[in-house]
Amino acid sequence: MAEKLDFSIPQRKARSSATGVLTVLVLVFLAGLGVANLLVALSGRKPASSGSGRDLSTEQVKDLASKLAQRSLYQQAAATWRDYLAAAKLTDTEQARIHFQIGTLLEKAGLYADAVEQYYRSEAAAGLEELRTQINAHVKDCFERLGEFSALRYEVMDRTSFHPSEAAGAKIVAEIGAEKITEAQLDTRIEESIENQLAPMKAFLTPEQLNEQKKRALEQFRNPKSKQEFLQSWLAEEILYRQALQDELSEKPEVKRLVHELMRGALSRQLMSEQIASKVNITDTDLQTYYAANKDKYVEPARARISHILVADQERANELLKRVQDGAGFAGLAKESSEDKTTKDNGGRIADDVLKGASVPGIGDANDLNAAIFAAGAPAVLDKPFQTDKGWEIVKVDEKHPERQKSFEEVRQQVMMELLRRKSEDVQRQYIKEMMDKQKVIIHTSALAPAQQDKTEETPAKQ
Repeated sequence: MAEKLDFSIPQRKARSSATGVLTVLVLVFLAGLGVANLLVALSGRKPASSGSGRDLSTEQVKDLASKLAQRSLYQQAAATWRDYLAAAKLTDTEQARIHFQIGTLLEKAGLYADAVEQYYRSEAAAGLEELRTQINAHVKDCFERLGEFSALRYEVMDRTSFHPSEAAGAKIVAEIGAEKITEAQLDTRIEESIENQLAPMKAFLTPEQLNEQKKRALEQFRNPKSKQEFLQSWLAEEILYRQALQDELSEKPEVKRLVHELMRGALSRQLMSEQIASKVNITDTDLQTYYAANKDKYVEPARARISHILVADQERANELLKRVQDGAGFAGLAKESSEDKTTKDNGGRIADDVLKGASVPGIGDANDLNAAIFAAGAPAVLDKPFQTDKGWEIVKVDEKHPERQKSFEEVRQQVMMELLRRKSEDVQRQYIKEMMDKQKVIIHTSALAPAQQDKTEETPAKQ
């Protein structure tokens, strides 16, 4: 007879009473430890370490911060001072001084935005008169280092305003529906536009040189007319962009293709810029060597400054020249008789330099006149009138300057740009070759060559 299967659950063996008591004690201990850790967390204190170390006192933290700063570990010193701020019970004045100290450390570490925040915190904790001038100078330097010139402008305005409550740059310059655009927002947009224009130059210039270029570009927008023109252009682009989004133009296939192509171009240029920036490094020795090898490119040609009297006919020209030679004042005769309205009121003086062998400014192409100017002394009136397309010219040479070799310091920036361009072109060629090899690019030049005509077509058939 088959055995029946037993599906009953086996009974657990009884534990000894000692084991049960031990288990309860362990559970009670663990529960107590959990409550203790919870209370520590809620009180903001760290649990005691199981190692042999101990937490530092506030004075020890302070000493550590000072030591880190002495070792030029500025970022670490700033973080330690923050620990000190959090742990010590300080007055508002003490907090203001420490925030200022943290700011100077972060500034030395090159963290200019973080430094500005600490200077602001110092002022918020207690506006100490003893720190006011220093904070003003440090904040200005930080914004300049960041290249945030619009922010710097309004920062200076705020700090020098007799009405601090009137925030600089808050003036409304335009509105789009309910949206209001302030002067500060406009200046920020102008600055961003300039940065975009300068972006291709980042691989060629140092941060200091870029900031200098940016400053120069911003100067043109000090003119209210230029700022107004930029604002109108920006608003036109903005409203067209918003309308395009409403019309869902971004979903059109042809727009997607265009955006894709623009993105491809932008990414390609960015990759190449990064390659150039990482591989091109020009030292002062490189600049000096290039200048020495190309000195002939940095020569200022001989130049002269002249005055002239323009008349219609030779007889009148001879008459006026005779009067000058007899002692009449050249400038007075120019004002009286010259037919050149742009120079007669200035005594015939032409503002631009005449360069040897070049066209004469204000007069035109006249090789014989140019040669006569540089053959004469200065000051001197040329001994005969010269006929040009405009009429007859009586010319006085006011100043002459010989050809001059420009010094390295004069052309340093020009040398830098030329050398950067050459080295960048080398990097670009090499990198593209590497990428073509990597991507296994093959160009079938023969496939693009003009197809040769069949010889049977070229040779006439025999009769």
